[in-house]
Amino acid sequence: MSLQWTAVATFLYAEVFAVLLLCVPFISPKRWSKFFKSRLVTVITTYGNTAFIVIICILVFLLVDAFREIRKYSLTEKVDLSNNPVAVEHIHMKLFRAQRNEYIAGFALLLCLLLRRLATLLSQQATLMASNEAFKKQAEGANDAAKKYMEENEKLQEVRELCMKMPDHVTLKTGVMMLKIQLSLQKSDSDVKAMKKQAENLTVEYDRLLEEHGRLESSWKNNKKSV
Repeated sequence: MSLQWTAVATFLYAEVFAVLLLCVPFISPKRWSKFFKSRLVTVITTYGNTAFIVIICILVFLLVDAFREIRKYSLTEKVDLSNNPVAVEHIHMKLFRAQRNEYIAGFALLLCLLLRRLATLLSQQATLMASNEAFKKQAEGANDAAKKYMEENEKLQEVRELCMKMPDHVTLKTGVMMLKIQLSLQKSDSDVKAMKKQAENLTVEYDRLLEEHGRLESSWKNNKKSV
């Protein structure tokens, strides 16, 4: 095997190892996201797009060259070489090497694209998981606040009912207290409505994120099955 094909085969083995490592189930997407955002990986990915395009171009060139070699040595089957068995063996050997090189370049190109897609899906899944947790905490906080306001509203209503049952010769101070209670009730009702609306919005957004997370998981499983 020549030097360039040895390098391509080594690159293919490294890609296979990386794909298997990304598909390991006990490593969560959050850990992969932290790894992708680390300082070392950030420095490497600064020139990652350029390197990725260069690698793709090299692999495509080698794939086309291997395909050309296959066509070249396949055409010799139409020539009668029965009188020269050494030439037949040599041509078959060349054809075998060309086919091997085509498979190596093709799989290396495929795994190169697959690795990039897997890394993108893992980052997106980690982002969605973090967003889901944040929206879930906000929804729980909104529900707790709404319950608190409702309890306060019930207490204020009880106080109002007690004040309404007082005699007609209620003092001015009691009247002012009733007015404050009414204002507090109105404010509490508006706060409860606002918190309910916020909780509903958070619930809708949380459901949407769950659906997006499910689609990413299904896409991740499909990519894992294709490997």
